[in-house]
Amino acid sequence: MQIAIHFGAHCTDGDRLIRSLLKNRDILSKEGIVVPGTGRYRQLLRKTMQASDGSLASPDAEQALLDAILDVDHAERIVLSYDNFICVPQRVLAQGMIYPMMAQRAKIYAAMFPGQDCEFFLAVRNPATFLPSLMAKVETTDYQAFLNGCDPLMLHWSETVIAMREGAPEVPVTVWCDEDTPLIWPEVLREVSGHDPFTVLDGTLDILADIMTPEGMSRLTTYLSENPPPTEVQRRRVVSAFLSKFARPEAVEVEVDLPGWTEDYLSELTDNYDNDVETIARLPGVTFIGP
Repeated sequence: MQIAIHFGAHCTDGDRLIRSLLKNRDILSKEGIVVPGTGRYRQLLRKTMQASDGSLASPDAEQALLDAILDVDHAERIVLSYDNFICVPQRVLAQGMIYPMMAQRAKIYAAMFPGQDCEFFLAVRNPATFLPSLMAKVETTDYQAFLNGCDPLMLHWSETVIAMREGAPEVPVTVWCDEDTPLIWPEVLREVSGHDPFTVLDGTLDILADIMTPEGMSRLTTYLSENPPPTEVQRRRVVSAFLSKFARPEAVEVEVDLPGWTEDYLSELTDNYDNDVETIARLPGVTFIGP
């Protein structure tokens, strides 16, 4: 059995992915893909993780966990998603890293299902927007306490991904940039769910409805219906063209008001992130979804 575990990250997904797959659970079930309701596993797996020392689960313990998660007799693939699988937002930054506990947590989640084929999934985000959004989520105004000793210019998602690989080297990892999600959403859904490429899911444009004007969405939907793109590349070009014209500024811009965060500082953060993403895309054992 395959088990796809989507770790978030915080401030990248907002449960869009799991909501989209739950909307299509009947379609996916025909391919043996099970998307359990989040109430069946989120707190269960968190508690199991917190109680684990990283040892491999016994066959009986693994089966008991699967029985608690599943509401069907058979599954080829299970999809699990929660941005608190690794930690709560207050603990994301420490030791100069994003998710410093990632290696240990990856090891534990893989050890929960030693008899299954696990896959890990993670979206990353530019620290220039990730950190302000995370700080708002933590609900603090104490900037230095929030950073917990971290230097934003020295934060690298590649270190987090490498830690994930080191914690569970046998588990393949798939990564994408949150900023690219509107362009690559169908591919993200397909990679996480593992559904057949010819399977058509409902609601693959929903993410665009969150950031485009109603007029733009209507025109895009009509255009794609009348001119189905023959390839993913061409579909991305169409979506990109419509976004450039109909995206709502308030939906795609993040207000940044942090001490010392000048325009030059934001540019440096973004340049570092772009270089970091290139590093991630070259990491062994990592599949990178890009536009």
